[in-house]
Amino acid sequence: MKISHKAPQTSVQVRDWPIAHLPGLSKENQSQLEECSITTTGQLIRMTKTQAAKVLLANQLQINIQYVNKWVAMANLARIPSVGCEYCGLLLHAGVASPAQLAQMPVERLHQQVLRLHVATMQRNDLTPSVDRVQKWVQQARLVSSQ
Repeated sequence: MKISHKAPQTSVQVRDWPIAHLPGLSKENQSQLEECSITTTGQLIRMTKTQAAKVLLANQLQINIQYVNKWVAMANLARIPSVGCEYCGLLLHAGVASPAQLAQMPVERLHQQVLRLHVATMQRNDLTPSVDRVQKWVQQARLVSSQ
């Protein structure tokens, strides 16, 4: 697999998504978050900057803290434009928990992890994002992490 070498971008506009776009979030969880005035991924990130804030939100929602941690991790990954809500769950399940971690990942290794995950969970490899797409994730994660 060939990695193309294009001129790197120097900045990227982080994305903010409706909370309903986060993968795996039930209608009930969406409603609970909206009752806490959290309607976007950006609001979720801002309201859970500390571990204490995450614990407080989990207590308010009467759910396990691991769900809040998962949502926050996906919301942070979704800030990367080329990842968005479409791939944030895939990356999290492939073992990538933050833009900073993604920025440090070797492209080929990450592509192989994503490929293995697709084959293991869906018994398909034709839906796996291309090496070029994975490279874009890593490049944009570097920009997001440096902002």
